[in-house]
Amino acid sequence: MLDAGESGQVLLPKRYVPEGLDIDEEIEVFISMDSEDRPVATTESPMVMAGEFALLRVGEVTRVGVFLEWGMPKDLLLPFSEQPRRLKAGDDELVHVDVDRVSGRLVASAKLGKFVTDTAPPRWQSGKSVSLIIVDETDLGTRVIVDDCCWGLLRCSHAGRIPARGIRCSGYISRVREDGLIDISLDPPGYARIPAAKEQIAEQLSAAEGGFLPVHDKSTPEQVRKVLGISKKVFKQAVGALYKEGSVRIGEDGIYWLK
Repeated sequence: MLDAGESGQVLLPKRYVPEGLDIDEEIEVFISMDSEDRPVATTESPMVMAGEFALLRVGEVTRVGVFLEWGMPKDLLLPFSEQPRRLKAGDDELVHVDVDRVSGRLVASAKLGKFVTDTAPPRWQSGKSVSLIIVDETDLGTRVIVDDCCWGLLRCSHAGRIPARGIRCSGYISRVREDGLIDISLDPPGYARIPAAKEQIAEQLSAAEGGFLPVHDKSTPEQVRKVLGISKKVFKQAVGALYKEGSVRIGEDGIYWLK
């Protein structure tokens, strides 16, 4: 039995008890409700916690809803009433997980708009580092969930670098508009992005045949993005820094690695 503070005494089944665990020792566990609505602990870690979003796979379809695989012995319920579209076994769905007010059990919802606000919280500013979850494509760019609380938009200029739907990655607030909507960037603000770009270009040059990359000052932004996955502005700044260090030679046909 564990002393779980406000949750009271909670059972940790014997199969999860580490060998040698003694009275008054602390152990990190995950607590959920069992089939009889009693709190029970486990040392296993789920793929998602209450209050978080995750892309989960449908393992089974039943009369009450679908059950999602989330890394625990018992799958997670996604009721039919919380599905914008009907799902089948093997489908992947982006869901929010929360505690059901009636049963006290964890339950999933694919109606993301219920848990995400349209505008930024007060005092959020440009340059803030944030956690992103990729959601879907729009005409203006890729819609993301920012810090598990509000919508943001990755502009089309990031095309080719954006992870797949449901992947969590880091990003930065590039602008909080007057209406509270958020523009997001995958690059850190200002010159903070240059060291990372320098390292990336150096790695690609050293690995390229003949230490050569066919991009230069007159290359189009699309060509630079295709070869290096960065904007032309960042490319020029990073290559300029490498040139000053004597690491590269800039030719009319591209850049050459000198080390």
